[in-house]
Amino acid sequence: MSLQDPIADMLTRVRNAQVVGKEVVTMPATKLKLAIAKVLKQQGYIKDYSVTEGGKPTMGIELKYYNGKPVIEYIERASKPSLRLYKAAKDLPKVQGGLGVAIVSTPKGVMTDKEARALGVGGEILCYVS
Repeated sequence: MSLQDPIADMLTRVRNAQVVGKEVVTMPATKLKLAIAKVLKQQGYIKDYSVTEGGKPTMGIELKYYNGKPVIEYIERASKPSLRLYKAAKDLPKVQGGLGVAIVSTPKGVMTDKEARALGVGGEILCYVS
């Protein structure tokens, strides 16, 4: 089964798993999904992620909860296959006044909006997280 938007599928799986209180959510792995998971871990939104090889690679994400509530309150896809969203470094959005992050795909790799602004690079805004 081919997916039209694998990033949106990843974010939806995370959202759905948090609603029912799952500890781990699994999905097909890609380099871009792994890069997004790495940023989420660096920012403290998830506990950890892992990849299992064998046939098709699968990625597992350990979700993080605080006092029984998910740490990720809001996660939404910004750029879509039908409408890509590119911004220059000075135009990158601040999510919830700087409390959240926008994950950006830049020529220097996938990073947060704050890191991209510091490096002076723009790119495609993949998703918003808070």
